[in-house]
Amino acid sequence: MEIKKITAVALLAFATTGVAQAADQGNGKVTFYGSIVNAPCSIAPGVDDQKIPLGQVSNSDLANGGEQKAVGFTIDLQNCDDATKHTVTATFTGMVGVDGRLGITGEAQGASILLRDGIGKKIELGTPTTVQTLNGNANTLQFTAALKGDGTKNVPVEIGTGVFTAVTNFTLAYQ
Repeated sequence: MEIKKITAVALLAFATTGVAQAADQGNGKVTFYGSIVNAPCSIAPGVDDQKIPLGQVSNSDLANGGEQKAVGFTIDLQNCDDATKHTVTATFTGMVGVDGRLGITGEAQGASILLRDGIGKKIELGTPTTVQTLNGNANTLQFTAALKGDGTKNVPVEIGTGVFTAVTNFTLAYQ
């Protein structure tokens, strides 16, 4: 009888230990996403959906067509097979603002985003950028963005303060 009690207590202790270990102590979910494209290069992970902070820019910096210091961003290409295609262009699209710049939405107004390529040439929305040569396996396409006031000294535009966003999509074309 005594052995049965000891065995029962031991089994109960063992069974409750297993239950305690099975308790949820945190969980989550990991979602993998992407796409497969017919192209000589892959776009590096994370580059296809970037968020570029332009900071808090003084409205006086943008008066009369003023412009903030440009912020750089890149499109990184990897695993390039340049045997068949040797060059690439990027075409940026989005809401068109003043002078073909990228328009902003939100509380702020009177400014737009000026995009430039790696050599400082202004990028017109909907127009392919300057052709860039693919150099081997990995390539970095360099660009800049700057908030620019929409007015000029002759035709001033009021710069409304507040938060803004601007979204541009890019499409690569290989030649």
